[in-house]
Amino acid sequence: MEIMRYAIYRFGTMLLTLLVVSVLVFAIINLPPGDYLSNQIAELQATGQSAGVAKAEFLRQEYALDKPLWQQYMIWMGFMPGPHGFSGMIQGNFGWSFEFDSPVADIVGDSLWLTVLVNLSAVVFVYAVALPLGVLAAARARTWIDYTSAFIGYLGLATPNFLLALILFYYGHRWFDLPIGGLMAPEYEGVPMNWDKVKSILVHLIVPTFVIGTAGASAMMQRLRANMLDELGKPYVETAIAKGMKPSRMLAKYPLRVAFNPFVADIGNLLPAMISGSVLVSVVLGLQTIGPTLLTALKTQDMFLSGFVLMFVALLTLIGTMVSDVLLVLLDPRIRYEGRGA
Repeated sequence: MEIMRYAIYRFGTMLLTLLVVSVLVFAIINLPPGDYLSNQIAELQATGQSAGVAKAEFLRQEYALDKPLWQQYMIWMGFMPGPHGFSGMIQGNFGWSFEFDSPVADIVGDSLWLTVLVNLSAVVFVYAVALPLGVLAAARARTWIDYTSAFIGYLGLATPNFLLALILFYYGHRWFDLPIGGLMAPEYEGVPMNWDKVKSILVHLIVPTFVIGTAGASAMMQRLRANMLDELGKPYVETAIAKGMKPSRMLAKYPLRVAFNPFVADIGNLLPAMISGSVLVSVVLGLQTIGPTLLTALKTQDMFLSGFVLMFVALLTLIGTMVSDVLLVLLDPRIRYEGRGA
């Protein structure tokens, strides 16, 4: 019951934080002078295309871009009525993309779940690799196992993701006949989900998962190893061994549980960091994620599209932080709910 109250409390703070983030996102997007339509109007006026100028002016009024910034924000979020009544983010209307001349929901519809799928598979890869290697390196410190793990970790951190993507892009196809680019075969795009499409997606996920997850796994492995070595050097470990406890049981019962806290706390930063860090990888590998879309939206000052994508990344960050906080409370009995504001 207590954990449920804490989860509800964290959910409430997450919503408040998301509201503050929405204000910051909207303000930052509007910091550069002008916007997509203003730039387009200036271009059209320079070339004397009066019909295009009239259309752009109409769009400015249609999406309330002729109003003060605070009103634009309130209409964008759906807190006050605009030209079409209450129709903003909280009502499920994500706006219009001027660059792609389509609703934002249509542009990001397919790429959203593909983005989540790619990054969730990368997170699973990170934990599946970092946990056993980090524990093994600490348990066999200063042996060839430890040195080999350290070498692999430093190699993963030092190799740029886009370079690793290019290498696997070529050799993965040459040696293992892995598909080149995309997240599914072209014949399955726009087709309802079926088993053949699932198999195609899983095969296409191999290279992106490895590329995106390598740096995160390397950093987390080194962090877990350092935490484990710190715990293994404490007196209670020697006491437990002196009393006859098996090293493997002692390792799992005490040092690993304590060292695992930062490991769990990283969940909050892992997903958004991978999404922001995978933009170049998505461009190189031709992935149908929101990374390339965000890059295009920011370059062209497509405010509604870039605003939605940034809000989506912020939402992932807050959900990850909430999940990690709840898991930490369950994992470590020393963490009290009262001390965390519940």
